[in-house]
Amino acid sequence: MIVDDLATLAEVTAVFEAYEMALLANDNATLEAMFLDSDMTVRYGVAEVQYGFEEVRAFRAMQKPFDRTLSKTLITTYGKDFAVASTLFHRDDLPGEIGRQMQTWVRTDDGWKVVAAHVSMMDE
Repeated sequence: MIVDDLATLAEVTAVFEAYEMALLANDNATLEAMFLDSDMTVRYGVAEVQYGFEEVRAFRAMQKPFDRTLSKTLITTYGKDFAVASTLFHRDDLPGEIGRQMQTWVRTDDGWKVVAAHVSMMDE
């Protein structure tokens, strides 16, 4: 297996960056399109859990815009169809805390999709 194939890494980096732009713009249509429409999709949030695409969709529909900055972002690809994105994030409205986010991305016939995600906070 090839780890961090340059072309695959570039693709996943671009989709990860597009996800972040959509998140900060609270662009729910784009964000929904980036999750796999499946009952097997899982997202663990700071204070909630979603099992299945419909629960992710319902959660996104209730979200309000916010700002954050990322640090220590690491994207690793495994082969040409699987990747993990890990990042820390910082929000001015949550002083003294640091956020952690991980996403598992899979290449599908419709492009790269998040199949599992985890977001959590901890004291800085």
